[in-house]
Amino acid sequence: MKAALKPELTREAARLARSSNLRSLEKIMRTLLAPGGCPWDRRQTHSTLLKYLFEEAGEVRRAVRKKDWANLKEELGDVLLQVAFHSALAQRDGRFSLSDVIKTINAKMVRRHPHVFGGGKLSTPAQVLRQWKMIKKAEKKHVRLRHG
Repeated sequence: MKAALKPELTREAARLARSSNLRSLEKIMRTLLAPGGCPWDRRQTHSTLLKYLFEEAGEVRRAVRKKDWANLKEELGDVLLQVAFHSALAQRDGRFSLSDVIKTINAKMVRRHPHVFGGGKLSTPAQVLRQWKMIKKAEKKHVRLRHG
């Protein structure tokens, strides 16, 4: 049986395909991983997806080197898909969601930029990098102490 290359989409599927909303991407992933979803997607694990994450990162690198901005947009979408896919697997297993991932990175970016969000001032990229490394080291030490 040959699969149709351009099947009719439902209205909901067409709406999801046009959306620029992260919630729509989450819904697409839930649909793919649901019973009756995509057999290939449903068999994936964090481990089986790692090779695709590395492949997509390499494609981002190549697009940047070539200054191929149209391709970069597509490849960044593929990296975002990997983040959404891993998050959907984690959510299915009761670990965390894409919203948790976003909340975690938002908090980290604010914490690690006190010179922007905390009123401090740094004037050079080297100062920022030194501060970032110091904050990261302190955070890792705190986690190790907390988890013994």
